Amino acid sequence: MNTHTRLPAQQGAALLLAMMTVVLVATLASAMLWQQWRTISVETAERQGQQAHWLLVGAHDWSRVVMREDSLGSSTDHLGEPWAVPLREARLSSFLSAAPSGVVQNTDSLVEQVFLSGGIQDMQARLNVRNLVANGLLVNSEMQAWRRLYQQLGLPVAALEMWTEAYRLALSAPTAQDAPLVPERVSQLTWLGMPLAHLSQLSPFITLLPSATPVNINTASAEVLSAVVPTLALPSARQWVVERQRQPWRSLEEVKQRMGSAAVVLNPERHSLQSSFFEVTGRLRFNEIALIETSLIQRRGLQTHTVWQERRPWWSNALCPPLDSQPC
Repeated sequence: MNTHTRLPAQQGAALLLAMMTVVLVATLASAMLWQQWRTISVETAERQGQQAHWLLVGAHDWSRVVMREDSLGSSTDHLGEPWAVPLREARLSSFLSAAPSGVVQNTDSLVEQVFLSGGIQDMQARLNVRNLVANGLLVNSEMQAWRRLYQQLGLPVAALEMWTEAYRLALSAPTAQDAPLVPERVSQLTWLGMPLAHLSQLSPFITLLPSATPVNINTASAEVLSAVVPTLALPSARQWVVERQRQPWRSLEEVKQRMGSAAVVLNPERHSLQSSFFEVTGRLRFNEIALIETSLIQRRGLQTHTVWQERRPWWSNALCPPLDSQPC
């Protein structure tokens, strides 16, 4: 009797143990599969990240070649040159050499998955923050140019006076206890007390370069021209932009001859037709990776030097200007 009563209980226990074993095996198998999937995903992401890195390095080197070739063929810099044309987003395959038949020789699927875009901007087309201070003092002529720019944009000049004094103090007494940090990028001007809203309005017209530079009037916007040429009102500055589009200027003397009395005040210390500093922006989309790389390149004759370089996820910086009507 005891044997017959224990048999169903033993069978039930055996069945329960078998089910628990199946659940345990399934759980372990799932964990192993997840771990394997995770390892493969990490390796794939790292490989794609490395590929994206080298593609951006190649794009950066290409921009330096463009800058070098430009210096070989021209003694001035203007917006009609090849470097000034923005690169609209296109597949990597469109940049590779093609056979005479028009078929791309490289059949790697990578070239069909990668999209590149970008552009080169003349940083000497803007007011340089570094020009504001010389020998520990604010430069009056530069301050006047900045005041005119502030007035054009409807910004309070009092705010300009505040952060420029902080900038002077940062450069003149960097070890002082109350001295602010010296900014190295335009985005860091908020360290000096510049409101973020003001920075957003000013960013298309200003730059922060390692040394003082003249403004290239062949590439400057009408707002910057009106600010840097004391006798030039904004409507007249727009006429200057139209005139140089028709025929870029080749010398300051030519500007004076073509533009009349308003150009008499031009001088080579503050105005130029050549540039040495250019900002290169490269954007890359590759599967789920979207990166933007920004570099400041200094050109000296046929030599190019990367002053600084930064990389970030695409659309991460609200202050970066969009290219091709795409948001940053």
